[in-house]
Amino acid sequence: MTSGGRKTQVDEAIMASPPHGSVRRQCARGQSSYTIDTVGLTVLPSSTVQSGTPVTLRCQVRVSHDNIPHLTHTFQLSRDDIPINSSTTTEDSLVYELNPARAADSGSYECRVTVKDKSRTSNSQKLDVTGLQTPILYLNKTSPYASEEFTASCSAPEEKGSLLFRFFQKLRNGKIQKIKQPAPIGNSAETTLVLRVIGDSHLYCDYEVNLVSGVRLSNSSDEIPVIVRELYISPIMNVLPSPEVYEGEIIEVVCKVVNPPKNVEVFLTRDRRILKQAPVSLSHRFTAKEGDSGELVCKAEWGNVHKETYKTIKVKELFSKPQLTVKPVDIFEGDRLQLTCSVSIYPSENGNYTCKAQAASLTHSFIKESQTVVVKAKVPVSKPMLSVVGGTLVLGKRFQLLCHSDNGTLPITYTLHFQGSLNTVVVVNKPGERAIFNSSAIDKTSVLNNFLCHAKNSQKRPPEVGSGQQLLRSHIIEPVSRPVLTTLPGAGDISEGQDVTLLCSVQRGSLPVSYTWYHNETEGALASQTSNNLEGSHTIGNVRTEQRGGYYCVSSNPAKESKQSLTVTIAVKMAGWKKGLVAVLIICILLILALILIVVFKRRLLLFKRRRTGELSVKSASTKAERLSLTQAEANDAANVTPGMIGKSVWSEPASGSESEDQSSVTAPEKPQEPRYTEVQPIHADPNRAPVKKGTETVYSEVRKSKQGAPEQADGGSLEYAELNHDTHHSHSEDQGNHGDHHTVQEDYIDEIDDNVQIPIPDHGEGNPDPTPDC
Repeated sequence: MTSGGRKTQVDEAIMASPPHGSVRRQCARGQSSYTIDTVGLTVLPSSTVQSGTPVTLRCQVRVSHDNIPHLTHTFQLSRDDIPINSSTTTEDSLVYELNPARAADSGSYECRVTVKDKSRTSNSQKLDVTGLQTPILYLNKTSPYASEEFTASCSAPEEKGSLLFRFFQKLRNGKIQKIKQPAPIGNSAETTLVLRVIGDSHLYCDYEVNLVSGVRLSNSSDEIPVIVRELYISPIMNVLPSPEVYEGEIIEVVCKVVNPPKNVEVFLTRDRRILKQAPVSLSHRFTAKEGDSGELVCKAEWGNVHKETYKTIKVKELFSKPQLTVKPVDIFEGDRLQLTCSVSIYPSENGNYTCKAQAASLTHSFIKESQTVVVKAKVPVSKPMLSVVGGTLVLGKRFQLLCHSDNGTLPITYTLHFQGSLNTVVVVNKPGERAIFNSSAIDKTSVLNNFLCHAKNSQKRPPEVGSGQQLLRSHIIEPVSRPVLTTLPGAGDISEGQDVTLLCSVQRGSLPVSYTWYHNETEGALASQTSNNLEGSHTIGNVRTEQRGGYYCVSSNPAKESKQSLTVTIAVKMAGWKKGLVAVLIICILLILALILIVVFKRRLLLFKRRRTGELSVKSASTKAERLSLTQAEANDAANVTPGMIGKSVWSEPASGSESEDQSSVTAPEKPQEPRYTEVQPIHADPNRAPVKKGTETVYSEVRKSKQGAPEQADGGSLEYAELNHDTHHSHSEDQGNHGDHHTVQEDYIDEIDDNVQIPIPDHGEGNPDPTPDC
């Protein structure tokens, strides 16, 4: 809580200065003038906030005055008409912080400002703080014994105001009952709890806040499971020789706790009077008298836990109070009289008996007594009772049985019978001795019916028989069977991101059962749970790949014998979206590889075609050059061939150019042009057209130029490969002379040309049409 704050600039709302003469008159009177214009109260951030939010209350005042120096303001902040802060300052504002604001701060706030003898109050501003802190429950014991005291505390450390705490118990059947509502101490309450219902339950607490607007109730605290255990300190009390005795007999009372915890005390009381006290066990002997009949109480005490056992004793009279009678009633001197002494009860069971005779006269009396006859009758043994020593029997473990008869004169012979085993005999000769039998382990409760105990103290009487049916009233604990661990979903159907539930179940075993889960790859236990069911569960949320591996569970119960399940291996599969992503990546990689292979294949195919085309072009050109490299004699022979047989010269001339133009274009091409390819087709000479003569010089010159390395069409020149003419008058040419050589050259040249080879033809443009052979 802070008060004050920086002074804000108030609007210059000061009253206008009066005329100069007026000021002088006021100064002359020594009075000053002022008025409180406004008082405002603001709540920030808002009038309704969540619990824990800082809240600022700002009170602002405006005062008009005639230049009064050091004008002071007294701020008084109240909530629901109860002052909570007061401050006097020259500042024109007051800041009050609630940091943080709690439900107890809810209410109606007002700010009152006093300036000298004037005061003014702001408008009321309401503040509503919603929500309460969830209380925290603490127990110093979660497994108390029945009726044992333990400490519980409930606190809301961040809350303030008038808090009223309440403690609740949720039973196994779902019923909820309030067990304590202690007086609070600030924002917490501590109390002592005592639970008497055996078994498991849950404890939680909440609290109420009393506000002017009403009562607000908090949420409940977390529930804490509590297991209330039975404390086996019920004492055993024996009265020997019997709870029914005669006057004068010695009675011995034995009171003890079997297998006690530390710091156990036992008390023997009668009519709320302590006869004897001792730790763990005691023995008390006394002579029975007429007034000793009544109820004896054997009480065991451990802390604030009490267990009691009751026995009723009856002291019988040997004979009633004797009565004396005189006969006759009217007696005169010298008369004879008869005195009779009689009792109304004359038991014949036991006792010492004598007979006395007394003679009396006026002068003297004489008494004679007979010998004492001792009559003592034995008490028949009563039906024995079978019980488990310690009161608890654990199946599968060795245990001890106690056989005891409440009545019977010692010695008493006890015999334990059990099917398929030798009979065991114990003789009790002294008071306080007990007939305890060691028994082997049994695995079924129904086997207890097969035990029998015989008690006998007379050879003439048949034994009294105690049935094993009595043992079923003992506290029987069955150890848990080997647990079975299963998963939901199945161990082979688990994917990343799923919630996996580990179920640990047992077929049999006394409740409650504790379940603990383990992971082979993790140190320590994953989780533990105590349940009143034969199955426990633990859920792993949003399972990850690293959580795969072997899992097992361990179960135990009050038999204190743990059993471990078989290991279940969990394989966490890749999440579906990851599988899809991997599949998409693989498909993309395969597509990229396929595209690369296609591009490489096409490039190699294109290079192969280009290389093949180039080889064929070069081959055709070189073959032609070789074929046309003739000797001078061959050239002369060729010159003698009939022109009509050969047709036009091997080198075609342009249609519109002269021979010189043709040769100049062959020898000195100005610019290489991109070759065109055209299929070579044989051209047959027209027999009706006169042959064009061409001298030997022309042929020789062309052949010589070709032989000397004149540029070919494949080298980018403008020379065109003409189609070789097949002379239709081949036979006529053969008759004219040595045309066989020409035929050989021509045929060889034609044979070298592949029908699929495209020969480059220069593009002459539209103004220079392709030259046509001169027929």
